[in-house]
Amino acid sequence: MTWRLLVLGGACFLLLGVGGQCKEQRNRRTVSFHQTQQGGDQRQVLSRPERDTTASPRPTFTACKLPLTPLEHRVLDQNTHETGFHGDDGSSFTVTWVGDGTGVILVLSTISAPLDSFFEGGSSRLYRSADYGKSFHDISHLINNTFIRKEFGLLAGPGNSQQVILTADTPVLDNPGGVIFTSTDAGVSFKSVQLPFHLAQPITFHFLNPEYLVAISIDGGLWLSLDFGAVWTKVHEGTQSFTWGSGITLFFSFSPKGTVEADRRGELFLKRTEDLGKTFTTVAHSIFSFGYVGGFLFTSVMETLGAPRVIYVSSDQGDHFNKAQLPSASTEQFYSVLDGDEDMIFMHVDNPGEESYFGTVYTSDDRGILYSKSLERHLFGGEGKSDFTNVTSMRGVYLTNVLEEDGRIRTVISFNRGGEWTLLNKPQNVECGEDSGNDCNLHIHGEHSRYNGITPMLPLSDPTAVGLVIAHGSVGDSISSTRPDVYVSEDGGYKWKGSLRGPHHYSILDAGGLVVAVEAHPMDGQINTIKFSTDEGQCWKVYNFTEQPIFFAGLTSEPGTKTMNISVWGYRPEDDHQPMWVVVTIDFQSLLTRECGNQDYVQWLAHATEGGDLATEGCVLGYKEIFRRLRKLSVCRNGRDYVVSRQKSPCPCTREDYLCDYGYYLHENSSECMRQLDTADHALEVCLNGEEEELRTSGYRKIPSDKCEGGFTPLSRKETVNRHCGNSSQPPTASPYSETPREKMLLIVVCVGLGIVILVAVAAAVYTVRRMIYGNRAPTYRFSVLQLQDDDRSIAADPESVASSNGTSVFQVDSDDDLIE
Repeated sequence: MTWRLLVLGGACFLLLGVGGQCKEQRNRRTVSFHQTQQGGDQRQVLSRPERDTTASPRPTFTACKLPLTPLEHRVLDQNTHETGFHGDDGSSFTVTWVGDGTGVILVLSTISAPLDSFFEGGSSRLYRSADYGKSFHDISHLINNTFIRKEFGLLAGPGNSQQVILTADTPVLDNPGGVIFTSTDAGVSFKSVQLPFHLAQPITFHFLNPEYLVAISIDGGLWLSLDFGAVWTKVHEGTQSFTWGSGITLFFSFSPKGTVEADRRGELFLKRTEDLGKTFTTVAHSIFSFGYVGGFLFTSVMETLGAPRVIYVSSDQGDHFNKAQLPSASTEQFYSVLDGDEDMIFMHVDNPGEESYFGTVYTSDDRGILYSKSLERHLFGGEGKSDFTNVTSMRGVYLTNVLEEDGRIRTVISFNRGGEWTLLNKPQNVECGEDSGNDCNLHIHGEHSRYNGITPMLPLSDPTAVGLVIAHGSVGDSISSTRPDVYVSEDGGYKWKGSLRGPHHYSILDAGGLVVAVEAHPMDGQINTIKFSTDEGQCWKVYNFTEQPIFFAGLTSEPGTKTMNISVWGYRPEDDHQPMWVVVTIDFQSLLTRECGNQDYVQWLAHATEGGDLATEGCVLGYKEIFRRLRKLSVCRNGRDYVVSRQKSPCPCTREDYLCDYGYYLHENSSECMRQLDTADHALEVCLNGEEEELRTSGYRKIPSDKCEGGFTPLSRKETVNRHCGNSSQPPTASPYSETPREKMLLIVVCVGLGIVILVAVAAAVYTVRRMIYGNRAPTYRFSVLQLQDDDRSIAADPESVASSNGTSVFQVDSDDDLIE
């Protein structure tokens, strides 16, 4: 059956097996698990009308399985550690890794009283492990058995810091402020701190200095601490959101009047402090929202009253703003930053219409101002989910899904940062039916599928596991709604292979030298086996890790891929039929005892394709990369000290090193850039820093970060015209009324004499009435946003953001407050 775009009614959760619910969040150190009733809540899903199609059998493959030897089984048994949390009635577990390579894990167990309960609050327990999860100890007494809140109750500092913050669940009415517990020794000891305010959202660490903390109180106050929470200072009122910029620069939006929904009316001010709250600079006003990603500061503004919103960009921390050359957005549309760094931004611009569910992806120049069309009909579901994925194991590779005009959803891939998109190749070990013809490709499930419960995990890759990609997908003419399988690629997405039948949870360990997986939806809802592969998912061995199956809740490992420990979380009924939380940690280090040597590695040219030109073979974004990779047949350990080794060499420029410039598009039947009809015979005029710049181009622009030399070099010319084009220090914004300049008023008074004063008074009276009428007329805007995805250092804080992913595990419905209007 072909999967059509689904529109969800109400909130929904991702089902993890039969007994768990999960939603990965942003913090890579924290993840949470929740016990649920078997079967879970059934969601009502509204779908678009489907074409009249007949379901056909999906293409299949046979997964490669290898037997586990008696010696391997014995070694794994000796290094498998099970912990049962007896007597703990917590309904959710939050797991956080502290530091890098410390082996310290903190677990917060919480249970909240029912809403109709006579008692308020709930109870919690705190556990600590110092051996990568092989054993846990109850340390609740260190915090006086205080009830820690479930939402953002447990936070760990960035990088290798030992800082931990616990937030107590403190009643607002009975206390002047909240209570936090801080630790500077990875949870060995804690210090109680009385806050002068109540938290509205999680405390945010500075990404480099964990001593610097920022928080927003429930009354909109912006609070700073420069000594890891010991002393707090209120530095501003009426704050809506904030984000760290470069260095210690802090950006925040606020409403000077403290009005409700000021962001929806475009009444916010954007301020900046570069000295930790001592002084402030207003960098923009009358904005809807803002975001900071890849060194670029974005604001969404309405230039004139009633006009569509536009994006203004600053690359110098808000000193100067320039209008992004992008289509404007109406109240039904939105912008979304899909990915970005200091060289280029991927921006999704929603198509007009309330239920279009797709838009166009644009790529920017290195200033974030000029944008070129990269991909049309890019899927962006009604629930605000995009499948746009950066394949981090291979430079320049991105995956996403498009919505065809006939309703099919298909996967496309780019190997040169959006310069060109193609369908994925059919997996090598999958045969398509005779009626499929040439329309048979692999299609990858992304965030949209996970949100709808089709797949339990997103595509997985890591820079240390060069070329390795693991993802759920289906083979055919489009994505299928049937049970997905797991596919792997060892070359960054050029070639694929069917790896595991059915949905799984998977994790990359030992820099790609070890891959583990657990079945996501077993028939009876319980699991007792784990699969592992030492050849990047080509073949698998199965290990039975427990005699008593558990209801699966989640699979976790230390952030990054250096570890060789994996933890399986779940629960099973005790003698009193109450569920008991269980964690099983398996240490594979004793199985792979041999350290890899030079003979275990091979030189590998990235982006190499069969039959390519030797001069340009492997050239992507202007240079080649030769990596030192582990041989498939080598069964050894990369180790924690493993560092990816690569050699770079420049390439001559070709057409593939260029995008179509602003005002041009790629013709579908050729590789040439064609001028858009609405910009023909016109030079592009762009306002930069208050001066008008005129651009004349042959239609091509080098891809940002491309390092090619010589070769294909299209003509382009830039001229600065001495014409003032507005105030570059701030974006122009709408005003609900017009004021007469003072100089003009004085000139009128001088010319017409005293007799005109009466007329001026009458006009002023009329003007005042008009101002009173129109000044209070605030248009209502539908929530639409500029979304900042997967940039841990540039997320605008919001009251509902909760941490999670590879590090701290918290699984629940995420918030869309990180989208910019």
